[in-house]
Order: sequence, then C-alpha cells, then structure tokens
Amino acid sequence: MNYYELSLLGSPLPPLIYKSYAEINIGCLVYLKLINRDHKAVVISACEEPEFKTSDILEVDSFIYSSKQLELARFISIYYFCSVGEALALMVPFSFRALEQSKEDLQVPIHSEIVLSSKQEEALLFLKQHNTSLLFGDTGSGKTEIYMKLFEQMIASGKRSLFLMPEISLTPQMHKRLEFHFKDRVVMWHSKLTPLQKKKSLEKIYDGTAYIIAGPRSALFLPIKDLALIVVDEEHDDSYKSSSRPRYNARDIAIYMGKLYGINVVLGSATPSMNSFVKFPFFRLKGGHFNSSKELIYERSVDKLTPLISKHLRTTLEKKEQSIVFLPTRANFKYLVCADCGYTTKCVFCSVGMSIHQKSNALKCHYCNFMQAIPQKCSECESHELVSSRVGTAEMVDNISSELIGARVEQFDRDIITTANKLKKALSRFNDGLIDIFVGTQMLSKGHDYHGVTLAVVLGLDNMLGMGDYRAREKALSTLIQVAGRSGRKQNATVLVQSFNEEFFRRFVDNYEGFLEEEKEYRKELYPPYKKLCRILFSHKNGLKAQDEMNKMHSTLQNYPNIEIVGFGKCAIERVSNKYRFEILLRANKSTDIIKAIHASKNTLAEVDMDPIDFG
Repeated sequence: MNYYELSLLGSPLPPLIYKSYAEINIGCLVYLKLINRDHKAVVISACEEPEFKTSDILEVDSFIYSSKQLELARFISIYYFCSVGEALALMVPFSFRALEQSKEDLQVPIHSEIVLSSKQEEALLFLKQHNTSLLFGDTGSGKTEIYMKLFEQMIASGKRSLFLMPEISLTPQMHKRLEFHFKDRVVMWHSKLTPLQKKKSLEKIYDGTAYIIAGPRSALFLPIKDLALIVVDEEHDDSYKSSSRPRYNARDIAIYMGKLYGINVVLGSATPSMNSFVKFPFFRLKGGHFNSSKELIYERSVDKLTPLISKHLRTTLEKKEQSIVFLPTRANFKYLVCADCGYTTKCVFCSVGMSIHQKSNALKCHYCNFMQAIPQKCSECESHELVSSRVGTAEMVDNISSELIGARVEQFDRDIITTANKLKKALSRFNDGLIDIFVGTQMLSKGHDYHGVTLAVVLGLDNMLGMGDYRAREKALSTLIQVAGRSGRKQNATVLVQSFNEEFFRRFVDNYEGFLEEEKEYRKELYPPYKKLCRILFSHKNGLKAQDEMNKMHSTLQNYPNIEIVGFGKCAIERVSNKYRFEILLRANKSTDIIKAIHASKNTLAEVDMDPIDFG
C-alpha cells in the first residue's frame, strides 16, 4: 500500500493523506472523495502510513504538474499566505500524452522583416546580457519591435516565449502584430476565450506548435515546454496584482520564475514602477519614431468641462480630428481640494492625502487611521473655497454632448467595455473615424494605438496626487505620460492638463527618470522598494468578532521587534457585502520577518495581502 499527501485544488485545507495500491507519480492529478463529494487533488509527496484510517484515491487523471510548478506553488503558498491547493488552482497541468511525445523539429525558418535601429540593437544586446532587466522606453520608442526581435531569436533556437500584458491591453492590434510576424506560432490566452478556443489554444501549447504565448496574468501559469523568455509589458500596471486570494503579483511571480527556470525576464514600460527601477539594471530608450510634436497646456481648475476645454474640443472637431478625454477611475472617497491653490489636506504623520468621511464629519488617513475634523479653510492659503466635487465619465459624456451638439461622443471604461468583443468594436469605430471623442478612465492609457488623436484632455490628476497612497505621485505622473502618449501618433497634438500642480507635472512630464531619482529619497526608510508592506484584513458580519480577532492578532504581533505596526483599526470602507472590516498594516525591512510573524500569529479570519497596492 502507498500513502500520499494530497492538496485539494482550490481548497484552503492543508494536505490530506490518502492511500493507493498503485504507485503514483508526484504531481499527478487525482480524484478523491471527501464528505461524500468528489474532488480533484494533486499528489504533492509520498508519506508513511498514518495512525488513523485513510480512504482510497479513486482515480488517476492523465495530467501532471511538473516539479517546477509544484515548487512555484509552494513559494506562492508561503509568500502570499494561501494553501498549496489554492496556488495550484492557478496553474494548468501538463498532459502525459504531450510529455511522452518525442520532440520533433516543428520549426519553419523565419524570414525576418523586423529591422531595428542601432539604438534598438544596443537595447536588445543589453536585455540578453541580464537575467532580469528593465526596458525603460518612451512611448513610441520601439519597445514592441525589440520584443518581436527577441521572440524571433527564441523561435530560431527552438525555444518558447511568454508575453504578458495587462488584461485590457490584450488588444486586437497586438494580436495582429504578433500574427503578422509569427503566423500560427502565436497563441492568445485570456479569460474571454470560449471553452472551444481555450481547448484549441491548449492543444497548440501541448503539442509544441505554439512558440509565443500572449496574455494577461493567467497566461503565466500555462504548461509551456522549453520556456526561455518572459516579457512583462507595461510592468507598472496595477492589473498584474490579483485582488483575491492568492493575492499574487504576476510581475513579481514572473521574476521569481526567471530564477526558478533559469530564463531571461524582460520588464518593459515608458513609466516603470519604482520597484523595478531600483532593483534591476535598465536600458533607457529615449525618443520616438513619430515625427509629430506635442504642446502641453495647463489649466488651474477643479475637474469640470471648462470653456477652455470646450474651445479645444470644438476646434479639433471642426478640423475633423479626434480627441480623448481622461478622468481617473472613480474612487470610493473624495479628497478635500482647495479651489484657489489646489492644496490637498494631508495626514501629519504619513504625508498622504486624507479622505472625507461624511458620516463622521471628519478627514481620515487610510494608513495610520489618524482623524481630524474637516477644516473650514485651506491650511496653505487660508481660502474658504474647499471643494470635493468629482465628475465621472458618464456625466462628462453628457456635458460634452450638450455643449457640442452633433459630436459623436462615447464612454470608454469598464462600465461600458465589458467584453473583448466590445473592446474590439469600440477601438475599430474610433480608428475608423466613427467616433469623435472618447471619454474614459485608465483604459484610455493602456497601450492602444489611436491613429487620429490630436487632442488629449487630462482631468483629475490633483485627485490622484491627493490619494491616500504612497505611490500617489508616481501614479499621477505615470497616468499623464501614458495618456499623453496616446495622442500625436501621426500629426502634432495638444495635451490639455487640468491641475493646480503645473510645476510638478511640467518638471517631470519629459523627465520620468528624474522623478524616480527624486522619489527614491521620499521612499527611503518608509516605503517599498526599501521597505516591505503587508496589509491584514478581518471581515465578518459580526463587527465585534472581526474587531476582536484583529485585536488578538495585533497583540501577538507586538512580540516581534523586527516588524512595525504602522496602523490598525476599521477599514476605510467599513462594511462591504454586509461584512464589517478591520485591518492591520505592517512594515519591515525583510519579507521573511513579516512572514514569520504572521505565520506564528495568524487566525482563521485574517486575510493577508503581501505587497498591497490597494489601501481603500
């Protein structure tokens, strides 16, 4: 009789012991019965016969998780505080049939049409010389051509590449570019594929005819043989971070996989994250292949459709050219902004914007929970004109349509663009000239090519600057650069920025590297990449129980001198789905110190978010 430890796929339960007359390979997918229900599980190790009675493994499937996948799952379970079964549920196993097939030369010679400039060739050589590196390239500087050349060289050597993009950047445009160069060697993978499309894509991955696999973070866990390269495009994008357990960051997992598999990892962005800029060697690719120029105009105003914006929109419309209007994603809380000087009220302890809590008539810091009464005047200029109004995309569409009669205005955000097909159609209508003005949120800045845009209007940057987030300046500046980069692709363009902080944006909009160097000093001793942060959430229908569990864990965590408890108490959003929420925010020099402390003091109600990006 053989005894094995099994992890139930997708279950938070610890490994269970089952028996089998036959020997089973480690990593095999099996079926078992638990509490009168059939479950899928993975064999993670052989073990001795236990002292208690065990049940039989019912069936062995024809799929297996590789040793590398098991090792990756163990890392995810430890670092992101989930079970091995939950980590393995992210992954697609290998097929026994595919593994047993003899490796054939499935290559077709590539007739290269990708020609790089001398600077791009220099960047290509740099990326190949480093295990993990950052391609820091301006919008339009040719990052994608360098990726294509890397993929081409991988195919020539019989190796495979993984191309990660943020979910919404999985555009028809990128699919067309990949297929134009690499034909049927490309497989696209994302959540919007039908079951039949997923089956066909997996068949190409299993039989080895797929040499480039492109998709969002879920593509990271596909069973790719001979993987030699991972490219993470727009590596700064928050959508690489999962908002549900396991709360992993795909960019960071890609970097870990690079070490685990001994392969190259390339991170790319026009506005790289501070983490990547500090941690990895980078190649600076400046300029663009567009001959057009951009004029930036700043307007001191709170978010609204002003006469200046209307005038520029009307002029662009009369010239039969297109415009995009950006507003930041609607936040849960409004921030108090002075209408005269643009100052946002900040926490005295954390130097981050404080949020308005109307019910308690107070401002609150979402880091340390410091609260103060809502001030009656600006602490900077003593003006009484304090406002917290924010305008949304739907309202802006109505405002523009009322102002510019006959203009074809469309909303472009997650409320409207809910499927890949809707995204494809909206982009096609815009690029075919059937839409005059796109009004949208972060989706506007996600790497889409808008051929005829000569005016970009950017609102809400002051709200982003005032957010209760240590990355507020980074996110606001990055957003401006990314949105501005969508305009002026074919001809000269105007970028109209509504902000009271012209000095900050003007100083760094063409010098993001200079901003990152300055931001380093602000982050040291306080925030990533110099410190590790961890957020622990407690949620329950009984608010007293959630609070009690938080207090118990908080008391235990105080015994660990290597970690700092930054703050604890009610969450910024106190109740979600009829559950009361509390939190603890930790800071430490090393993640291992946080991991040890939490593993020693964690309770069943604690939901751990390592390296959090959301503090709302």
